[in-house]
Amino acid sequence: MNKTSFLLILWLFSLPLMAQKDFRKSQQKMYRELIKEHIYSDFENMYREPSGIAFKFPYIAPGSKQYAAVLWDWDSWWANVALRQILADAGGVAERSEAARYEQGCVLNYLHYTSPDDGYMPMVVDAETDPDKIKPADIYATNMHKPCIAQHAAFLIEQQQNDAEWLRKDFHRMQAFMANYHEHHRHQASGLYYWQDDLAIGVDNDPSSFFRPKKSSASIYLNCMMYKELQAMSHIASLLQLKEDAQLYQTWAEDLLQAIRQHCWDEKDGMYYSVDLNLLPYTGKPEIIFGKPFVLHQGAPRDYPCLIQRLGSWSGFMALWAGVATEEQAERMVRENLLDEDGFWAPYGIRTLAKWEKMYNLKATHNPSNWQGPIWGISNYMVFSGLVKYGYDKQARQLAEKTIALYGKDLQQNGLLHEYYHPESGEGIINPGFQNWNYLVINMIAWIENRERVLEF
Repeated sequence: MNKTSFLLILWLFSLPLMAQKDFRKSQQKMYRELIKEHIYSDFENMYREPSGIAFKFPYIAPGSKQYAAVLWDWDSWWANVALRQILADAGGVAERSEAARYEQGCVLNYLHYTSPDDGYMPMVVDAETDPDKIKPADIYATNMHKPCIAQHAAFLIEQQQNDAEWLRKDFHRMQAFMANYHEHHRHQASGLYYWQDDLAIGVDNDPSSFFRPKKSSASIYLNCMMYKELQAMSHIASLLQLKEDAQLYQTWAEDLLQAIRQHCWDEKDGMYYSVDLNLLPYTGKPEIIFGKPFVLHQGAPRDYPCLIQRLGSWSGFMALWAGVATEEQAERMVRENLLDEDGFWAPYGIRTLAKWEKMYNLKATHNPSNWQGPIWGISNYMVFSGLVKYGYDKQARQLAEKTIALYGKDLQQNGLLHEYYHPESGEGIINPGFQNWNYLVINMIAWIENRERVLEF
């Protein structure tokens, strides 16, 4: 066979691949336009005016009948990041000014119910919630607002040319909230933060925390969130000229970073994990054993404060989003874990629990929502954001395109979006009409199209 014949055969074999590539490119463009058209015309349906007996300020709701008049902690923050991208793309001065009431109201509603004495902040406010019953009888027996209120506020301050004055009179409430976490949700021996119980932990049924003993789960999700929260607190304190406070929060952040790297990184798997704190203390006190006084374990008491939980949750990749992972760790996380198609890497994004885990399931559930496998918009986005931060642009693009295809397909077939999805088929599993952090796909599209992407703090 001569060279010309060989090249002709090679070209003929490549035609189907070229056609397939062109089709995917055309389909992606169509999906992007469909998503933008839908979201640009729909986002204001997340706006809520003060209503019922609980709300004092306007706010942003997740959307759909399931969340018609409710303010959630990390939901409103991430919806706000998407909202700012929408306004940057398609809004004018009037639209941005109007949005500010709802954005700041999310933060101010929570601060209104935060006691400066004990720092308890509710995780959710419902229109019909009795304001006198928002705080539980024992505030240290259950979880409170996730550590993202400062990040939400810092994001808004950045969007307003670093004007933090709207927050000044209530900043002491935010400081009390942080003191509560530091003093009552922090494991002294490891330096890690823990959940009080498994109520509304964001990733509702993550096996590392779900149905676990109280105060036993030093969640990688929680600790990555807290690391960024402390940085946000330091930033806001600096803008308010509270220099000593700014240094304190920065010191706490640096201490936490070292604790996460020491206790949550697993060299064997090349992955960040949650850790178990449910270990008995060494007392050093004698007990009667075999009829004689004996100090149990005195020859070698444990010298480790926690144990790795090798459970394949997407939350481990939050170490990329938070900037916790070293460059070497990030490379292993991506190569050995993220891109494993039998684990996390699915046709429509990141499985929230690795497929190889025994707990993996795709059930449609409320209370708790299912994070044991289904694709969620927020997990896709946070992993995407982490990949971009560490320079894994190829993988970030692939994940963005998977997310665009997921939502484009849903809009094309159903005219709306769902709360979470089947990883292989891309079919919506539950809660049609969900808006919220799904709209972060707009931020992904901006990056794909080489436009400025609105970033969270």
